[in-house]
Amino acid sequence: MIIREKTGPYELLFATQGSVLPRVGLRILAVSLLALLIVWVDAAVIALPHTNVAPFAVFGVALSLFLGFRNNAAYDRWWEGRRLWGQLVADVRALARDCTMFLPDETARHEVLRLALAFLHLHRVNLRKIADSSAAKDWAGQDFSAQPHPPCAALDAACARAALAAPDGFARKALAERFAAIALAQAGCERIAATPLPYVYSLLVFRTTYLYCLLIPFALIDDAGWMTPVFVGIVAYVFFGLAEVTEELAHPFGETVNGLPLDAMCRTVEISLAPHLGIKAPAPLAPEGYYQS
Repeated sequence: MIIREKTGPYELLFATQGSVLPRVGLRILAVSLLALLIVWVDAAVIALPHTNVAPFAVFGVALSLFLGFRNNAAYDRWWEGRRLWGQLVADVRALARDCTMFLPDETARHEVLRLALAFLHLHRVNLRKIADSSAAKDWAGQDFSAQPHPPCAALDAACARAALAAPDGFARKALAERFAAIALAQAGCERIAATPLPYVYSLLVFRTTYLYCLLIPFALIDDAGWMTPVFVGIVAYVFFGLAEVTEELAHPFGETVNGLPLDAMCRTVEISLAPHLGIKAPAPLAPEGYYQS
């Protein structure tokens, strides 16, 4: 995720990091060059059909509304993912305090908290669909990567260890409720990751956006003339860019510049649990070039 303070007009105009322009630039250039070709053919070779701009105004409003609806749906997924990870951070911190109150054995407390940190890292790895589980292995001292579902295996191990160390039924009940809250947030994140926006939305946006950008030069030739490619490029930037932003926000756990900073949130929990483990807290993860992973 891009972490950047409010910038001035120059940075807003020319910043490329966090922008979708590098990913849609070739498409914008392609439709602009096509518009230039259409203008040249109309002026120097053969008169092409000219259409009225009114139908494209209606078409553009409809396309904007649809893109706006899709963007809202994607942002809802991104924000829900952030809320669920915020809940995970709070619940693991609360688990550390519960262990302090209900588990008198220090060794058992440390084992439960290390397994909880391993779960958090395995959950991050599982959501991002990457294979690096070294951080989880470092905290737990064991490898869960061969298990059918590594995050659940780590959480199950933490729960079993807490159940053995709990002195009475009340302590086991309190810890079980905390583990249940963690598992609920985990399931919510997995639901988002496993349920993309309906594919038909992507098809409709792709087809209608290209259709609009390819046909609109015929409506602009009369009024814009040789400036038609410029206006087509601006329109293409708006529609292609919004569609690309939607794709990123719809996958909030990805390693894109607009994805959630899962590594930084895991480090936040490590810092919070360090005093409970009797170790020195690691340094917070600082953004690199305004990007925080």
